[in-house]
Amino acid sequence: MRSTSRSSRLSAVSWVESLSPWPADGFGLERIQALLAELGEPQRRYRSIHVVGTNGKSTVTWTAAAVLRREGLRVGAYTSPHVSGWGERIQVDGAPADFEAALARVREPAERLGATQFEILTAAALAEFAAAGVNAAVVEAGLGGRLDATNVLDAPVVVLTNVALEHTNVLGSTREAIAREKLAVVSPGARVVLGEPEWQGLARAAGAARVVVTGRANAALALAAAEAFLGRELEPLSDVRPPGRLERRGAAPLELWDSANNPAGVGYLLGRLPSRRFVLVVSILADKDADAMLAALSAVGDTLYATTSSNARALPADELARRAAPFFRRVEAVADPAEALARAREAAGLEGAVLLAGSHYVLADLSSVP
Repeated sequence: MRSTSRSSRLSAVSWVESLSPWPADGFGLERIQALLAELGEPQRRYRSIHVVGTNGKSTVTWTAAAVLRREGLRVGAYTSPHVSGWGERIQVDGAPADFEAALARVREPAERLGATQFEILTAAALAEFAAAGVNAAVVEAGLGGRLDATNVLDAPVVVLTNVALEHTNVLGSTREAIAREKLAVVSPGARVVLGEPEWQGLARAAGAARVVVTGRANAALALAAAEAFLGRELEPLSDVRPPGRLERRGAAPLELWDSANNPAGVGYLLGRLPSRRFVLVVSILADKDADAMLAALSAVGDTLYATTSSNARALPADELARRAAPFFRRVEAVADPAEALARAREAAGLEGAVLLAGSHYVLADLSSVP
């Protein structure tokens, strides 16, 4: 390792935070393939379940991993983004791996190859799983599938949770185009588990030997994936929720944090909220359909505190407040997420309820707030 470089003097977390998750020269698999080759192709040392889709991927990943662990397997799980900290993304047998050690394993070749943040995290996870001797890995895709860094697995089982319009500038402007991009991870002969029946033809065209349609329930998708992986029927298991999925937090009688970050995710959230009126704290990335999300969220509250996460793509609080004004009786722009949450708690009072939503990143920014 080149100890004279500035990047090599940074801690693992500081180093990975200094990198862009987005490739400067376009999406592709060349760097991740080169990086894994230098690491000895760790992803070939175990079988995998590959989870793609618009929403629910992390929950399906963690739940499928839990089912396989219950059956006696040693299991790795890789998810993104995180809420509680970077170590949340790489799990072995249900516990965070040693994040510093996992990054140290890949750092020198990653720096030399100019790998992106997500490519480095993916390689670190796949190499960690090999080092830990897992029998199986459940891996969540990042963006899309065809050109995503996780598309190096040749997984015998692929799960497509659901498809909604997202990242249309990269994945395509229709649900069918996006589904095709996501199902491009299917290897010939793989088994594909679908949450939506309309993609059966695309799955078979991608090379699936068998297609199973379960409906969109996360627990059903995860169980079907584990059954396809093991080749036998298994007992169901309730959803294993990652942090920030309908998570109860805070000191108020009712405070919920949810990472719903697109209109489909907000719709899923609204169908599972208790019948209450909430004071909302919201941050949304600029590349999301903020107007649709705000319109939907207005069904559960009249007051919204617009804030902005530390992510560079987050809408400024003032801009988000301007766009929220048509949908809410009271809107305030509070740039600092911690202050926005404090004001919402005060407005809700002892008998009220608070909902924090709109982005994984604002939840991560507030993860240390009691």
